[in-house]
Amino acid sequence: MHMRKRPQLLPRLARCAPITVSRPEEYRGEWRLRHDEYSWVDIEIGCGKGRFTSGIALENPDILMVGIERVPEAIVIAMERAVEAGLDNVRFINLDAGGLMDMFAPGEVRRIYLNFSDPWPKRRDEKRRLTNAGFLDMYSEILEPHGEIYLKTDNSAFFDYSLGSFEKNGYELKYVTRNLHENGAAEIMTDYEVRFHGEGIPIRKAIARKK
Repeated sequence: MHMRKRPQLLPRLARCAPITVSRPEEYRGEWRLRHDEYSWVDIEIGCGKGRFTSGIALENPDILMVGIERVPEAIVIAMERAVEAGLDNVRFINLDAGGLMDMFAPGEVRRIYLNFSDPWPKRRDEKRRLTNAGFLDMYSEILEPHGEIYLKTDNSAFFDYSLGSFEKNGYELKYVTRNLHENGAAEIMTDYEVRFHGEGIPIRKAIARKK
């Protein structure tokens, strides 16, 4: 995600400090202990501006929703949205997803959301795709038994690649559709998703369950 620099970024980030986890390694293995009022810990990798993150948290007050985004100019908007909505069950981490194993202990996460991840279409960039074997092995470590990955994308080639990668790397496909909103908006959308749906671009979704 490439975004222009936004004014007053540091003060805006500071105002959202109560829902920011700046040292997630200190929470590793203790997310539920530190937040025992919630039944589950779900994460969104690449949460962008946080429309989906806050939407899920609002509809599910019994879960702790953790949004992970490496771009400060995007995550500050996500955090401001959550603060404005008065959400207590959201936390944000401004780091790269490659460090997930340092943030979460084995079996600590119930569900991982991957929404409109960069498809990295060139073969040489396969290792960057968030559904490649390396990432799926990492997800398998932090997911609880039978934990799930929810994937949404507008990119058909990335979707097909991801379906194959799930099946090759210890996941079973629980749900697959190539036109999620065919009969109207079916669920909470991301900012990208709202735009794509408005342009008539089909949204693909899969749910993969850890075996």
